[in-house]
Amino acid sequence: MKATSFVRLFLIAALAVVSHATRYEPNWASLDSRPLPSWYDESKIGIFLHWGVFSVPSYLNEWFWWDWKGAKNPAAVEFMLANYKPDFTYGDFAPDFKAEFYEPSRWADIINASGAKYVVMVTKHHEGFTNWPSKYSWNWNAMDVGPNRDLVGELASAIRSQTNVHFGVYHSLFEWFNPLYMEDAKNNYTTQKFVAAKTMPELYELVNTYKPDVVWSDGDWMVDDFYWNATQFLAWLYNDSPVKDTVVTNDRWGKNIRCKHGGFWDCDDKYLPGQLMKHKWENCMSLDKYSWGFRRDAQLSDIYSMDELIALLVKTVSLGGNLLVNVGPTSYGEITPIYEERLRQMGQWLGVNGNAIYGTRPWTYQNDTTNPDVWYTMKKEDSGTVVYAILLKWLHSNTLKLGAPAVTSKTSVTLLGYSGAPFMFVREGVQGMTIMVPAISFTDMPCQWGWVFKLENLANQ
Repeated sequence: MKATSFVRLFLIAALAVVSHATRYEPNWASLDSRPLPSWYDESKIGIFLHWGVFSVPSYLNEWFWWDWKGAKNPAAVEFMLANYKPDFTYGDFAPDFKAEFYEPSRWADIINASGAKYVVMVTKHHEGFTNWPSKYSWNWNAMDVGPNRDLVGELASAIRSQTNVHFGVYHSLFEWFNPLYMEDAKNNYTTQKFVAAKTMPELYELVNTYKPDVVWSDGDWMVDDFYWNATQFLAWLYNDSPVKDTVVTNDRWGKNIRCKHGGFWDCDDKYLPGQLMKHKWENCMSLDKYSWGFRRDAQLSDIYSMDELIALLVKTVSLGGNLLVNVGPTSYGEITPIYEERLRQMGQWLGVNGNAIYGTRPWTYQNDTTNPDVWYTMKKEDSGTVVYAILLKWLHSNTLKLGAPAVTSKTSVTLLGYSGAPFMFVREGVQGMTIMVPAISFTDMPCQWGWVFKLENLANQ
């Protein structure tokens, strides 16, 4: 046997052993042992897209059907009585979900310009309508009703052809008015007819068809994980699926699973723990403070300002999390100008300050010990370990006092995006420093929000 052939056989055998050794069993102890693919932690920022039949009424929130039919919200009931016939059903909204202005290439351009590194598209929300032509959702999907298009497939193709952004899918485990789900609930979840016929087949179909790098589960909170049978799916996802090496998942696989198991933890909507977590986590939030879906009645004050958005991004990353920023497109397929502006402005900010965000990890201190408006990240770069001090409110004087850094004779301080010389500073005891910030003209100011001071060669880096 030739030496090259022997080496080839040896490598194949070695890979087989490694593959066998890293197979995951359908239980949480085994599934949780899988390392989180590094791309996710390095990305830091994703875009969430809540889009579906609920985008048609576009009033109150994406829970409109529940608020209306369940009489949970008098405003929803009044809205329906004033605008629709008494026998109107939720299904009657679907023909008006036309997506006639949907241009996936334009969405991809906006997402790419935002600086986000992954996108999570709602493929099915709690109403059960699938935004792809699922064979498990006959006559209740975007190919059979409304748009008559594969909305998921079109965006996946646009994202992959135009950007380096990772494509992901959101999928609701349960459905409000699916008869099989209601039967299982009536039987106290001792039967799994809905899971076997709808939920799990859809998930396998989604992964095999669109090969997402994120599987973002939701709609889990009514019952423990035993009902959803998710561990079997996750074992397949991690072992044998076409995305087994790149895919990441969240923690919404049962009401007893959140913030305990899963690839990364969402815990609750708009989750910001206020301290370092031992597990990778994500803060999923919406630019509209009161709804994930598009609202026609939203006011400007309901939308996060850039100051608020950058502050939330900085705090989330400083504490070791990722920020998933949601926008709700219209039923006719537009990301409205206010959302587009926010996303493009975020991208402009990251164009200047991205080194302090992407690929960073938490420093010894997350928030400064004396200045509550300063948050820290750190990164190993060619020059060594660098600490970034991110100032959320600009100075009232020409000095910036920091309590956390311990300086050395080699410490240098620069402002990201500013072409001037390194800033002078004064050591304040064993730990602490005062940075002398020169007067910077408006035209030379690198950004409008969140100014980043790069600290090199600290004693406590």
